[in-house]
Amino acid sequence: MSFSFFKPSRPRSPQEVAKAIKDSLMALDNKTVVEVKALEKALEEVEKNFGTMRCVLCGDGETEPSMDQVTLLVQEICKEDVIALMIHKLAILGWEARKDLVHCWSILLKHKVGSTYYCVQYIENHFELLDFLVVCYDNKEIALNCGNMLRECIKFEILAKYILDSASFQLFFKFVELPNFDVASDAFSTFKDLLTKHGTVVAEYLTAHYDEFFDSYEKLLTSNNYVTRRQSLKLLSEFLLESPNSHIMKRYILEVRYLKVMMTLLKDSSKNIQISAFHIFKVFVANPNKPQEVKVILAKNHEKLLELLHNLSVGKGAEDEQFDEEKELIVKEIERLARLPILES
Repeated sequence: MSFSFFKPSRPRSPQEVAKAIKDSLMALDNKTVVEVKALEKALEEVEKNFGTMRCVLCGDGETEPSMDQVTLLVQEICKEDVIALMIHKLAILGWEARKDLVHCWSILLKHKVGSTYYCVQYIENHFELLDFLVVCYDNKEIALNCGNMLRECIKFEILAKYILDSASFQLFFKFVELPNFDVASDAFSTFKDLLTKHGTVVAEYLTAHYDEFFDSYEKLLTSNNYVTRRQSLKLLSEFLLESPNSHIMKRYILEVRYLKVMMTLLKDSSKNIQISAFHIFKVFVANPNKPQEVKVILAKNHEKLLELLHNLSVGKGAEDEQFDEEKELIVKEIERLARLPILES
């Protein structure tokens, strides 16, 4: 009697796994809404193949993944254009398949042989995939999955640079204010990573697109949405005060329109926003090279500004002491400007 049918089937090779994923993803193209059963079966096949991919990349809980097998799978996935298929089919996939894909995405991108990141290199040759992922914030069903995948991409300078320089970057100014709170928050996380992860690249971008960027950013700072105002103000402090952006900050604090924005935010009903605004406002005031226009605005509004500053405090402890010291210096400078002969604008 033969018991051979009890033997476990031979594990599929990385080449076979990649081909199976590709075939199952492409099969989704051949299904129509009428063929509901066929579509369900195709989606199940994709889910099963993604599960296999996850096992190869992460191990099965009992055995560690084989780096040789991982390398072969990554190479095959790129060679067979599976990366592009996975991104383009994301909206059709079921919840479990999406979860597996997002989990595997980070491993696929980070895996390298020698100095080559195969999947990153693949995306470099297909930059339109990054644009596609950005636009997916408009689809709330997959927005969070795409956000996760984008942030993994942004860890690589070359990919972050492409997004910053692309037309799709401007979409973030819309996405961070989407009515769906979870999607808007996720979009803001990605926006923040783009502006903080790679200092030199960000400095180059801001230098080349200064007017366009800060025109759009001003709308976030003056938004009716409290969360948008607070997050964008905090982020502005983070990237403006980075050393690679020192020349951007020096330019920013010469502009009366942005000083007026900070003065308005100092009057905000939220104490958190007031304090964040102070940390940028103080740079305008402390600047030893203030243009005449800035001096005039500060002098003309000195009474209201001094009243606002008098009522502003952060709490107790060492942080409070430093804040009070800074505030005292700013108060003295505003008082000094107010005593100057009448300034003509």
